[in-house]
Amino acid sequence: MRVASNQFQASMSAAMQSANSRLADLQQQMSSGDRLLVPSDDPVASVRLLRLQREEAALTQYRDNIAALRSRLSMNESYLDGMSKDMMQARDLLVWAADGGNTADDLRAMSSSLANLRDSLFYAANTKDQEGRYLFSGSASATQTIAVDNTQPAGSRYSFSGNTDRQQVVIGHGVTQPANVTLEDMAAFLNQLDQTIDTLQSPTLDPGNPSVGQTVRQTLDGTDTALKAIGVKIAQLGGAQNTLQMMDDNHSNVSLANQQSIANLGNLDYAEASINMNSYLLAVQASQKAYGKISALSLFDVI
Repeated sequence: MRVASNQFQASMSAAMQSANSRLADLQQQMSSGDRLLVPSDDPVASVRLLRLQREEAALTQYRDNIAALRSRLSMNESYLDGMSKDMMQARDLLVWAADGGNTADDLRAMSSSLANLRDSLFYAANTKDQEGRYLFSGSASATQTIAVDNTQPAGSRYSFSGNTDRQQVVIGHGVTQPANVTLEDMAAFLNQLDQTIDTLQSPTLDPGNPSVGQTVRQTLDGTDTALKAIGVKIAQLGGAQNTLQMMDDNHSNVSLANQQSIANLGNLDYAEASINMNSYLLAVQASQKAYGKISALSLFDVI
C-alpha cells in the first residue's frame, strides 16, 4: 500500500497552486496599490467604483467647462467695462456740447474727440477671442459684430451683423450657462453718435440753430440708454460669475467625497495586505514542508 496516492498528490498540488495564486495576486495588489485587480474580486464594489469613476470624469469635465467659461466671461466684462468708460467720456462731451455758450470751433473740437470715442467703441464691439471668433456676435461668431458702410450717409452707416443667440455651456448635470452677451443695440447708438459728429463737423455749423442743440440732446439721451444697456449686461456677467463659483464649489465638494469613496473601495490597505502576505507565505511554506515529508515516507520505513 502506498502512503502518497495519486489523489493525495493531486490534492496537495492543487492546494499549493491555489496558495501560490493567492500570493501572486496579493503581490500584484501591493505592487499596483489596487485592491480590485478584476471585477470578480468584489463585484458589488467594482460596480460602485465604476459608477463613481464615471461621475468623477463628468465632474472634471464640468469644472474644466466652468474654468474656460469664467475666463471668457471675464474677457467680455473687461471689454464691456471699457466701452462703458468710453460712453461716459462721450456723455461728458455731449453735456458740454449741449451748453448754448459754445462757439462753432468749440463744437468742432468736441466732435474730433467724439469721433475717436466712436471708433474706439466700434473696434471694441468687434473684439475677437484667441481663436479669432467675435465675442459679441451671438452664435454667428465668424461674422463681424458691427459692420460699417462709409458710402452711406451719417446716421445709417453702422449695422449689427451678428445674432442674439446664446452659446450655452454645460456646467452641471442638466445645467447650462450662456457663454456670451450680444451688442445688438450698439449699431443704433453708433449711428446716433455718428450723426451728431457729422452735424458738429459741418462747415456751416451754427451753434445758435435749435436743431443743433436738439441733435446733441437726443444723442445724450441715447447715450444714457446705451449706458444702461451695457450696465445690465455687466450685471448679468457678474451674476453668471457668481453662479459659476457656486457650481464649481459644489462640484469640488462632491468630487472630494467621490475621491474618498474611490480610495476606500479601490485602494489597497497595505497593513492588512502585509498581514495576509505573511499568512500566505507561512501557509505555502508549511504545505511545501508537509508535502515533502509525506512524499518521502515509504512502507519500508515501518517494516
